Amino acid sequence: MIPIRVAIITLLLSINIMANSTKDEIAHLLNFVSTTDCKYIRNGTEHTGVEAKEHISKKYDYYREKIKTTEDFIRYSATKSELSGKRYQVLCPNKKIQYSNIWLLDELKHYRDKK
Repeated sequence: MIPIRVAIITLLLSINIMANSTKDEIAHLLNFVSTTDCKYIRNGTEHTGVEAKEHISKKYDYYREKIKTTEDFIRYSATKSELSGKRYQVLCPNKKIQYSNIWLLDELKHYRDKK
């Protein structure tokens, strides 16, 4: 009986640690977006990082119950318009335009590698 209790406690602690890690990663990505010099393109219109963060945050609030991982956050909140179906893009100085989810997944990888 004791090993089962230990397993349950370990599982609950690891879930809590994962949840905190996900929250930290999402907070990092939101800060990354808001402080970027890149332009965030939604439905053909360019937006500043601050504007993009506001939009992504609203979508995050809307999809919060579906979001279990940081990758879910990117998929639901920062990949495409639900109305038009168009993928969001990012245009950074002296770089080719890229899809926002790729840009954010790259930053997430850099963030995780630093830990």
